[in-house]
Amino acid sequence: MNTLFSQLPSIDSLLRDSAVQALTGQYGHQQVVTTLRKLQQEAREQILQQQQLPEWQVDWPQAAEQRLQAQQQSALRPVFNLTGTVLHTNLGRALLSESAVEAVACVMRSPVTLEYALDEAERGHRDRTLADLLCQLTGAEDACIVNNNAAAVLLMLAALAPGQEVVVSRGELVEIGGAFRIPDVMKQAGCQLAEVGTTNRTHLKDYRQAVGENTALLMKVHTSNYQIEGFTSAVEESDLAALGRELNVPVITDLGSGSLIDLSQYGLPAEPMPQQLIAAGVSLVSFSGDKLLGGPQAGIIVGKKTLIARLQQHPLKRALRVDKMVLAALEATLKLYLQPEKLAEQLPTLRLLTRSQADIRAQAERLLPALEKAFGEQFSLEIAACSSQIGSGSLPVDLLPGMAVTLTPRDGRGSALQQLAATLRQLAVPVIGRIQAGKLWLDLRCLQEEALFLKTIAR
Repeated sequence: MNTLFSQLPSIDSLLRDSAVQALTGQYGHQQVVTTLRKLQQEAREQILQQQQLPEWQVDWPQAAEQRLQAQQQSALRPVFNLTGTVLHTNLGRALLSESAVEAVACVMRSPVTLEYALDEAERGHRDRTLADLLCQLTGAEDACIVNNNAAAVLLMLAALAPGQEVVVSRGELVEIGGAFRIPDVMKQAGCQLAEVGTTNRTHLKDYRQAVGENTALLMKVHTSNYQIEGFTSAVEESDLAALGRELNVPVITDLGSGSLIDLSQYGLPAEPMPQQLIAAGVSLVSFSGDKLLGGPQAGIIVGKKTLIARLQQHPLKRALRVDKMVLAALEATLKLYLQPEKLAEQLPTLRLLTRSQADIRAQAERLLPALEKAFGEQFSLEIAACSSQIGSGSLPVDLLPGMAVTLTPRDGRGSALQQLAATLRQLAVPVIGRIQAGKLWLDLRCLQEEALFLKTIAR
């Protein structure tokens, strides 16, 4: 072991190496020294544990360069989403439009009127411009923007019902990703949950009977991530809003994956729209910016001016507010909705959701020869029909007809699939598919950069 230890070069001698000096010029002295020390410590540990030198002992500069390159790589790496889920929570959900990307780049490079009113030459409110736009699109009196829809729900409850009761149907006490549960949010907001009805059936009389002196809100939660079928009954927002007006109790709705357009016109499952609920008399409606809306992560609340004012004045609002980049991206996205006839062309989320099965099949046929060249020796490849998802946490039960290239191990071993999936994840641009029914499925619905994909696979 002493002989092995003696073969480890000193940091000083490595720094005199011309190749290491080139790395110092590129990455800086401190970072190179830190990397060399880590390599040296790893070598010592390997000698102690295995009584041998590491493989990279023969070329320390190359080992250091590989480590330094890895450190420079962003943790948020672009990937090919071939999972078949368009709004994939783990892969960043909605892709932003080019106008949104340009808007973000613009506000990053320059001082902007984030909280400055040019006409009055005084401090303004960061939500104001977007609030006016949201009112135009939804018919609401005012709007408020926070960092996601969970924050929007928390703010509504904390600002409007602290220490008071909020009436919700048992069939709407949902849990979304990360164990986010409506009852837990109410507890954090300091509210008291008043459950009414049953899991499958709730009637208007249940809400009426639950309202008392301590009732602050009537709440509806859109169950976008699951469905209850069969012997069911739920109260429409318009009926609940009428009851709220009669009893002088505000009605709020957590819409989750809010859509500002009628998706059924594109052959997609219809989702309730904020403007419909505002027209029905709901006091406040909250929804996400990065799901069906197709924008950045944000929580949007629209509704009555007096209630929005209470949200804006609550201390939580400052903690939950969004920055200039989110506001810029959201504004650019919302402006696309002013030209609905061009939306499917300009909004990436809607463009991917509305791709025809025939279009995806044609793409699969173009890609198949390159994939067979890369993987055909070990895997049998074919083009197969499949079902894609709109979202993973939102609308997971609504499926879209799609096409995929499937890879089946010729030796029939499942371990070969796991190894293939791991190999694809290690590519320059990682390829993320899904393993199902003894095959690796490369669902092509979300594949836009076809040339880059072919180049990546060829390597």
